[in-house]
Amino acid sequence: MAKIISVHEYELKHDIDERAFKQAILDAEKRGLLQLAGLTEYHLVKGIKGSRTGSYAAICVYQDRQAWEKLWGSPDKPKGKSDYPENWRVWEEEILAPFLCQDPDKIVFTSYEEW
Repeated sequence: MAKIISVHEYELKHDIDERAFKQAILDAEKRGLLQLAGLTEYHLVKGIKGSRTGSYAAICVYQDRQAWEKLWGSPDKPKGKSDYPENWRVWEEEILAPFLCQDPDKIVFTSYEEW
């Protein structure tokens, strides 16, 4: 089955301590906030070349489209924030929100399907 790979672009506030951001991510991982059914890998990355040099992104790899849609809904009928898994809402509200320039639910992202 084809995997789904989502790339989420994070724009940090200008006055954020990057070490504090990294520590918040590590703490979230320890709390299991990134453990979602069907999410097989999660990578936090920082751009080293290109248009997003110095910017952060998250790369989420899902088992397949069925698992991804169970979590987030279909492309034409996405789930609302209130329907997200509880640990993901905590991830967005407690971990990401204090660091990001915008609402975590409004970040730029693209989901890709392997072919």
